[in-house]
Amino acid sequence: MKARVFNRTPLTSLLITVAPLLVAAVFIGLVFAGITQTREANRQEGVRLLHEAISRVAVHSYAVNGYFPESLDYIVETYGIHVDTRRFHVDFRSESPNMLPFIDVWAR
Repeated sequence: MKARVFNRTPLTSLLITVAPLLVAAVFIGLVFAGITQTREANRQEGVRLLHEAISRVAVHSYAVNGYFPESLDYIVETYGIHVDTRRFHVDFRSESPNMLPFIDVWAR
């Protein structure tokens, strides 16, 4: 039986060279997309947790003291809530000591 000899054409040589590079590029793109998606999910979770913590402290203050906190600074100083101002912006507006303050948190 005669052995088959495979002659490489310029097209097959190009495909053999480029195919692994394309597979690697797709893999790297998927890794970066996954990292970006994870980072965004973590950022949104941080926003949710900070909003929840500030809201919880405001309600706790009302239950214990009989009034809602007048400012975010009061919450930070009294209850030790840490707000990373490089990552988050907090809009805290208190209209009255007996009304739940408006609390909005978003990522920078």
